[in-house]
Amino acid sequence: MRASGSAMRLKASAVGWLFVILAVLMIAVFYFYPIIQALILSFQTGTGSNLSFNGLGNYKRLFTDTMFITAVKNTFIYLLVQVPLMVLLALFISVLLNDRHLKWKGFFRTAIFLPCITSLVAYSVIFKYLFADGGLVNSLLMSLHVVGEPIHWITDPFWAKVTIIVAITWRWTGYNMIFYLSGMQNIDPSIYEAARIDGASAVKQFFRITMPMLKPIILFTSITSTIGTLQLFDEVMNITKGGPGNATTSISQYIYNLSFKYSADFGYAATVSYSIVIMIIVLSILQFKVAGDRNA
Repeated sequence: MRASGSAMRLKASAVGWLFVILAVLMIAVFYFYPIIQALILSFQTGTGSNLSFNGLGNYKRLFTDTMFITAVKNTFIYLLVQVPLMVLLALFISVLLNDRHLKWKGFFRTAIFLPCITSLVAYSVIFKYLFADGGLVNSLLMSLHVVGEPIHWITDPFWAKVTIIVAITWRWTGYNMIFYLSGMQNIDPSIYEAARIDGASAVKQFFRITMPMLKPIILFTSITSTIGTLQLFDEVMNITKGGPGNATTSISQYIYNLSFKYSADFGYAATVSYSIVIMIIVLSILQFKVAGDRNA
C-alpha cells in the first residue's frame, strides 16, 4: 500500500510538471536568458557584433556621458511631476465615482478607463497633432482668449515636457483608478457609517479611513507607475522625438538611439538598460520605506 501511494504521488507530480514544463521553458528562454545575456553584454564594448570584454568601463562611462545624464534628468522630471499628479488624480476620481448616489457611474468609469487600452503609437500621434502650433488645443485657448498667440507645445523645451506629462497622465490615470475603486468597494460600509455617527466629515473619513485602507494599493500603483515612467519611450518618440535639442529625451529613447540610431553600441546600450534596473530597485525600496513596510 505504501509503495502504491508513493507511485500515485509520483504520477501526480509528473502530470503536474507536464502541465507547467512548457511555460517554465518559455519563461526561461524568452525572459531569463535575455536578462542574463544583457547583463553579460553590458560588460562588453564595440560596434555591432564586434564586441570585446570591457570590465566596468561601460558603467564608469555612465557618470561622464552628458547625454545619459540629460536623459536621466528628463526622466526624473517626468517621474517627480507625473506620478504624484496621476496618483492624486486617480484617487480623487475614484472617490467621486464610488458615490452610491452618482448616476451613470458605469459610463464614467468606462470613459476614464478607455485611454489606457488605446494604442500607444496612435494616441501619441493624436496628441502630437492636438498640441501642434495650429492644433486644436491652441485654437481652443486662443478662441477663449486664454492666450494671445499659439503656445509652442512641441518645440519649446518647457512646454514639450508639459505635453509629455499631460499625455501619460491622460492615458494611465484610469488604470490606477480601477485599483482604487476596487479597494474602496471592499471597505466595509459600516466603518463609514460609524464614522458619520461620530460626526466625522467626508474629508476626515477620507484621510482617516479610506487612505489607510488603500495604503497597500497606493504603494503598488506608485511603484508600478514609477517603473512605467522610468521606461517611458513611446510618447517621447512619437510626440517630440526627444526634442527640441534633447530636452525631452528619456532613458529608454537613449537606449534606442544607442542601438539603432547612432553606431550600434549594444554593449553600452545594455549598460544603460541595467541602470534603469538599478534605479527601479532603489526607488522601490525607498517607497517601501516611506510607506513604512517592514518587509522592505
